[in-house]
Amino acid sequence: MSRPAEGAEARAARLGLRIPDYADPPYGGRYGAVKAFHRSGSLILLSGFTPEDRAGTLLHPGRLGADVSLAQGREAARMAAVNALGGVRLALGSLDRVTAVVRALCFVVCTPEFEEVHQVASGATDVFTEVFGHEAGVGGRAAIGVMQLARGNCFELWLTVEADSAD
Repeated sequence: MSRPAEGAEARAARLGLRIPDYADPPYGGRYGAVKAFHRSGSLILLSGFTPEDRAGTLLHPGRLGADVSLAQGREAARMAAVNALGGVRLALGSLDRVTAVVRALCFVVCTPEFEEVHQVASGATDVFTEVFGHEAGVGGRAAIGVMQLARGNCFELWLTVEADSAD
């Protein structure tokens, strides 16, 4: 796949994204024994990323369709995506090494009546289009409504990206 002329790192900087560093402190401390990513060939499979800062403060905890609005859910999904970019950096050293977003699995905590999980998930996947461009940034996606996520998060993202072969 071809990449846009401007690199992903430059795009992320231009967009003003504040991508967290998951090396210090290490990813996963609040969630038990978990690693941030697994590499299999050119695929990087990231663990779950949620809308919380490195200090553990959650953005819009709760349930879509009850105490979290669609706009807040999209904002939370967007933050989870930016956090996932931190996981990509941890795995690859640079966003510029991503050749494609393969799949985004999006979990949305919601009431049984809430049917806009796909719109919430777009808050996350739009970030990847902005950073990696349309061809590399649009991958497969599933948006799944669930009853509960750890620590009261309203959204969680599992991301798989393809990377160049440079090590």
